[in-house]
Amino acid sequence: MKAITFTEHGLPIEDPRSLQDVNIPQPVPGRRDLLVEVEAVSVNPVDTKVRAGTFAREPKVLGWDAAGTVREVGCEVSLFKPGDKVYYAGSLTRAGSYSELQVVDERIVGHRPRSLSAAHAAALPLTSITAWELLFDRLGVSERGGAGDALLVVGAAGGVGSMLVQLARTLTDMTVIGTASRPESVDWVKRMGAHHVIDHGQPLLDQLQALGVGEVSHVASLTHTEEYLTQLIEVLRPQGRLGVIDDPRSLDVMPLKLKSLSLHWELMFTRSLFETPDMVKQHHLLNRIAQLIDQGILQTTLGAHFGAINAANMRRAHALVESGKARGKIVLESFR
Repeated sequence: MKAITFTEHGLPIEDPRSLQDVNIPQPVPGRRDLLVEVEAVSVNPVDTKVRAGTFAREPKVLGWDAAGTVREVGCEVSLFKPGDKVYYAGSLTRAGSYSELQVVDERIVGHRPRSLSAAHAAALPLTSITAWELLFDRLGVSERGGAGDALLVVGAAGGVGSMLVQLARTLTDMTVIGTASRPESVDWVKRMGAHHVIDHGQPLLDQLQALGVGEVSHVASLTHTEEYLTQLIEVLRPQGRLGVIDDPRSLDVMPLKLKSLSLHWELMFTRSLFETPDMVKQHHLLNRIAQLIDQGILQTTLGAHFGAINAANMRRAHALVESGKARGKIVLESFR
C-alpha cells in the first residue's frame, strides 16, 4: 500500500529525502483495533517534531490526524463495525496516518461528523482533544461555568487555539481573549469566537487593562511559553491557572509561588501512550465534538487544503507548519 515516510531525523524539509513516497505491507488489526482506509489527513506540529527527532523515535510513517472508513475490526471491537465513517488522532507508539490503511485502537476513535467531508473532519481530532482536555480536564473549567472568569489563549490562531477559543466561547461563560499578531490571524481568531484579540508582540497586561479585563483567571499557553512566562505570571490573578502544551527547553516555575499559581501540562497522547483506564474518554470526546459540529455549535478549523496525499504536497505542508504562519489546520486528501 502507498505511504509517506522518512528515513533520517533532522533533514530540512526542502530536502526530498525528508519525506518520501513508499510502498509498505498492509497492517493487520489487533484485538481492539480498527483497520481504517484513510481518506484525508491533517498536519500538526507534532508531525514536524517527530521528523526532527524531538521525541527520539525511530523513523517511521508519520501522521496522526485522519478521517476514513472502517474496513476491518479486531475480534474484541465493540464500538464500531465495517463501513463506519470515523476520525481520530492516533498514537505516538504506532505507525501513522500517512498511509492508505492504518490500524488504530477503537478507544481513541470517534464517529466523524455527518455534516462534514473527510477533509473537514480530518482537521479536528488532535486539536479538539487537546483543547478539550486542556480546558476541562487540566484547567478544571466546567461546562457552563466560568462566569466572571477570563481565559487568555496565547497563539489562538493555530489549530489548538482555534478549537480552544470555540469551546470556551460556546460551552463556558468565560470571557475569551486570544492573541494574534497578523491582520489575517486576528480576523481568524475573531471568527472562531473570541471576545477580544490582543497582540502577543506587545505587552500583554497593558492591552488587557485597556480592554477593562485586567488580570485573568486562566491562561492557555500554546506556543513560546518560555518567552512569555514572565508576562503570563504578571497577567494571572492570584490562585490562577496556567496550562501549557508546547516544549520549552526549560521552565523556571518558582515565580509562580508568590501568587499560588498552578501549572498544568496537557499532552493528548498520554492516555493512549500509557493505555490509562480512562482511555475510552477520547472516543466519547470525539463523538461529542461531532455532535456539536452537526448541531452547528462548533465549526471545522480547516485553514488550507494542499491537495492529494503525497510526499511533495506533504513537504509543502510541513514547511508551512514549521514557519509558524499557518492559520487553522492544513489538510491533504486521497492517495491518488
